[in-house]
Amino acid sequence: MRLNFSEFFQFSCVLCQSPLKLGANGLCSRCQRQIPRYTYCGRCGAPLQYVAGYCGNCYRHAFIWDRLVVIGRYDEPLSHLIHHFKFQKKFWLDRTLARLLLLELYEARRIYGLTFPQAIIPVPLHHLRQWQRGYNQSDLLAKVLSRWLNIPCLSHIVKRVKNTPTQRGLSATARCRNLNNAFKITLSSPFPYKRIALVDDVITTGSTLNEIATLLRQLGVQEIQVWGLARV
Repeated sequence: MRLNFSEFFQFSCVLCQSPLKLGANGLCSRCQRQIPRYTYCGRCGAPLQYVAGYCGNCYRHAFIWDRLVVIGRYDEPLSHLIHHFKFQKKFWLDRTLARLLLLELYEARRIYGLTFPQAIIPVPLHHLRQWQRGYNQSDLLAKVLSRWLNIPCLSHIVKRVKNTPTQRGLSATARCRNLNNAFKITLSSPFPYKRIALVDDVITTGSTLNEIATLLRQLGVQEIQVWGLARV
């Protein structure tokens, strides 16, 4: 006798609570269509009217990474999902958000010729902040994507050793100053990977990612991608 789990569990859309046939998706097709996408620069994420791998913003700002992939802007309803995932302890939204990001990764491969990396590294939290929150949201996303893409997730390579104040509300200059010497890389053997993806939730000025990317460049990493949920 084959069990029909739909008889025991009723999956609902995490936004509108309408019934779902595929519970793993988390979102109904209507709510998924309401998440606005936009055409953006393939490196920095600045909005563009056309598809391009680089833009004028890339030349004005020193971005250390090579490619960027995001679901969309930090607007409703995507911002609602991210806020609840990050601050309301709804850690189970990791699969829903990771699936949206996975679709954008495949789209970036089609549009920009994105090549998937050899390893994935989540942006770390300081251990005190992670203890307060109960989890690292970037690490949860990275581990889901790691399983789906069959790419190793290196969760303990980069450590946040400086418990900096929150970055929210700071200028780009203050963010860089706040993050000075905030990260370090811990290795017991030579780093074998040349193509890396950094996974973060919300990308604002990119200061955090630049700090980590600088350390990875010192290890000989040749290509650094940034995978994020939203670009501010």
